[in-house]
Amino acid sequence: MSRASEAAEKIATSQMNCSQAVLSAYCEELGMEKRTALKTALAFGAGMGRTSGICGAVTGAYMVLGLRDYPDIDNPVVRKEKVYSLVGEFNRRFKAINNSIDCSDLIGCNLGTPEGQAAAREGKRFASVCPKFVSDAVIILEELSE
Repeated sequence: MSRASEAAEKIATSQMNCSQAVLSAYCEELGMEKRTALKTALAFGAGMGRTSGICGAVTGAYMVLGLRDYPDIDNPVVRKEKVYSLVGEFNRRFKAINNSIDCSDLIGCNLGTPEGQAAAREGKRFASVCPKFVSDAVIILEELSE
């Protein structure tokens, strides 16, 4: 099973939120304990702590981009610019596939409200649409690491 499929499976089976699924797919590579990765990404699910902001899969990808080693870059300012550039490219690719990086746009519900949360649960959005966003995020990360 591919890394993207494994990460998508974790969200489809409600084991993790989207941000946790993406970051934990890379924790070993990043030298991060899985428990630490899960705790780090916990608050970023459901569009930044259930506020329907930026998609958790996207924020998980940002964490991966920030935590990756860039051995050819010693200067912290240059490293920051590299990561910012990668985030911009990630956003461009994710939006090209999904038309947005915002959770509410992607799942069609405002998770910042009880009504939106209920609609997402009733429509099984977390199991039906979120796995694709997690998979897309991981695939894009793989492409950006080539």
